[in-house]
Amino acid sequence: MSVPAKSPSFDPADPLGIDDLLEPEDLAVRDTVRSWAADRVLPFVAEWYERGELPEIRELARELGAIGALGMSLDGYGCAGASAVQYGLACLELEAADSGIRSLVSVQGSLAMYAIHRFGSEEQKENWLPRMAAGEVIGCFGLTEPDHGSDPASMRTYAKRDGTDWVLNGRKMWITNGSVAGVAVVWAQTDEGIRGFAVPTDTAGFSAPEIKHKWSLRASVTSELVLDDVRLPADAVLPEVKGLKGPLSCLSHARYGIVWGSMGAARSSFEAALDYARTREQFGRPIGGFQLTQAKLADMAVELYKGILLAHHLGRRMDAGRLRPEQISFGKLNNVREAIEICRTARTILGANGISLEYPVMRHATNLESVLTYEGTVEMHQLVLGKALTGLDAFR
Repeated sequence: MSVPAKSPSFDPADPLGIDDLLEPEDLAVRDTVRSWAADRVLPFVAEWYERGELPEIRELARELGAIGALGMSLDGYGCAGASAVQYGLACLELEAADSGIRSLVSVQGSLAMYAIHRFGSEEQKENWLPRMAAGEVIGCFGLTEPDHGSDPASMRTYAKRDGTDWVLNGRKMWITNGSVAGVAVVWAQTDEGIRGFAVPTDTAGFSAPEIKHKWSLRASVTSELVLDDVRLPADAVLPEVKGLKGPLSCLSHARYGIVWGSMGAARSSFEAALDYARTREQFGRPIGGFQLTQAKLADMAVELYKGILLAHHLGRRMDAGRLRPEQISFGKLNNVREAIEICRTARTILGANGISLEYPVMRHATNLESVLTYEGTVEMHQLVLGKALTGLDAFR
């Protein structure tokens, strides 16, 4: 008669035993990024956030390149060639530090580098990707415009042929990394449909004024892109794609990272609330001993680890080449909404201390308000899923 194996003890830091699903290489990636964030971001991010700037962005980019975090799921050209799950774990750990740091990495790798890697010429790949993977060149991604966010097909930025050159005119808005980028991947209308361009930011007519007075993503560089008669050679266009499928495929890759990253912000807030509940005393005992507080913690844990399981499932599907855009919408819609709710509930447990920058909760909550909107609003992802479920298009 066999003896049943002894059940492992319950781990509040991994209540569902999700680490059992990870390979040693996955854990090594996660621990490397977690250690880097603990050393280089967490001691300083509250001050950066309060000042509304990311003063060491170029140095941070080089350090992120050194640990293989930039374009990490891409192959070749100095990229790490990591799995989708490993990239997701990195996003989770980066956003547990701050959404602005994860946005830096996401825009660099999942938008700018991904666009060049998938749609660029070999010359463009050789020119840009190794330097971007090393963090020597920062990239940005110009799609959203002042009057066209959820409807990119109506963009007004236009590229016109002039001999063998292209001349670009237009504006892009809410562009992460824009003011520090060395290359901007800009999408524009042309006579032959929407095209993408790799625009060196030192080109005459290009400027990227930084957007100030934000109350969210304050430890991040956000800019407007201004293109006034920007003249580019013929080889600046990304040759392998025409139409919206180009930028939308890049956005799908970035949204996947958000599915994981939002759970990092939620985990950080949950852990702050749990620690506070164990030590904060009212009425003669820790508040974690009261039923209402325990109910909040239990509900937060359920949604947090359900969200991480969902992210893990989507990552395995991506690694198998079976992940659909509708499934990414499922994850982005659910996980960001639940992450915000976890932050709000954590704030109630911390009481007045919850609004202080001494704790990460309010910083994460305000950051997530931006994450909720960018890479597709709640409403857009609801419509994506609604169309997939019913077969009826409600977008127009």
